[in-house]
Amino acid sequence: MKSSVRQFKRIAAGATAGALLLTGLAACSSGGSDTPASNDTASNDTESSTESTDGSSVTMWTRAPLERQATNAVEAYNVSHDSKVTLEILPNDDVEGKVGAAVQTDSLPCLLAGDVVRVPYWTQQGVFTDTTDRIDSLPEKDNLAVGHIDAGTYEGGKHTLPFVQDISVLVWNKDLYEKAGLDPEKGPQNLDEFVEHAQAIAALNEDGVAGSYLSGQSGGALVFTLFPNVWADGEEVLNEDGTEALMDSDSAQAVYAAYRVLAETDNGLGAGSKEETGATWTAPFAEGNIGVMPYPFTAVTGLFEEAPFEIGVSGIPGSKGGESTFLGGDAIGITSSCDNEDAAWDFMSWLMTEDAQQEVFADNNDTAANLSVLETGYANADERTQAANKVIANGRTPAAVYFNEAFNSAGSPWQVLIQNAVWGDAGSVASDNEAITAILSQ
Repeated sequence: MKSSVRQFKRIAAGATAGALLLTGLAACSSGGSDTPASNDTASNDTESSTESTDGSSVTMWTRAPLERQATNAVEAYNVSHDSKVTLEILPNDDVEGKVGAAVQTDSLPCLLAGDVVRVPYWTQQGVFTDTTDRIDSLPEKDNLAVGHIDAGTYEGGKHTLPFVQDISVLVWNKDLYEKAGLDPEKGPQNLDEFVEHAQAIAALNEDGVAGSYLSGQSGGALVFTLFPNVWADGEEVLNEDGTEALMDSDSAQAVYAAYRVLAETDNGLGAGSKEETGATWTAPFAEGNIGVMPYPFTAVTGLFEEAPFEIGVSGIPGSKGGESTFLGGDAIGITSSCDNEDAAWDFMSWLMTEDAQQEVFADNNDTAANLSVLETGYANADERTQAANKVIANGRTPAAVYFNEAFNSAGSPWQVLIQNAVWGDAGSVASDNEAITAILSQ
């Protein structure tokens, strides 16, 4: 194996699996089921221009929060191809340890989908095969969102493509808004309104109901939901090369102050916010108990038809207005352990086609990575999906080799910063930010 993979073996041997939500590996996605599953069945009739006929089978690993989207993709592929993909769903918190162990034994599956913020590290450690020539030859290459490709680009070599794009949005319970005398058709336009709306819901004093919710012990969920507040103000969260944290800026501190106000308000933040590890952070809103909060779009689309209450969706506002989103989700690549790259690539290249992107993602109210589909494939989509898509143009994906260690892992300095800023010593933001930088700049 590559020398960088051998290096990763040594690193992984002493590592422990962290809480990697979001997000995840996690900055970036929904709180779906963490039950391991597999899927090699098919249920629709997508046609593919890249159909393989050799009957090969390859395995793909993906993480539980994106199980629905991954299942849609695999089923659509398998029904129209002789080659098959067998899907294995990994509990979110197990991904890092599972990948590390498989690297040590050269037993990675052919296809690995992982949180886009972790992909730069995996790529530099040789987990993925260089597929530059294959990617550059894709007919759709210039029509794909580049963030997930850039995340897997190292020393000029391209290693990954978009798999599932997830974005963070602001959601509100229209039924609770109406009860609180708020306009149910208009969510907060800035941080002050966010606090006002949440406090109005809190003042209902309904059993179990709170103004908002925060995943206080999940660094990944916290970056996914709070970074966009800063970007909406036109500010950055990291320097250009990802080696310095900028989480003590005025815009960032305005975010912490808003949540601190809610933490000090009766029913301002839902019970368990301070201790929330990310395993259940989407549940309180889904159960109808939260007024307004930032949320993964992949999680809210499933509620459009199922929730017994009406839901509003918008971009995440800043202290000065504006709106932004975290362009998260998972990238996918062929691993260095794969012995059937052609079959693995057949799935990846098929998924980039307009037809596949339309059926697998757009038709299910999920975010397409093909720009043509993103622009024209949602004319009949739910208006909330259309609203979410509009904010993508002002979204960001932070990139740093040690992003996971600095932000996502359990007990990260970013997690400590939030605990202090919202519930503890609000005066420690500058020193906590320095601790994040110390890890990013290793």
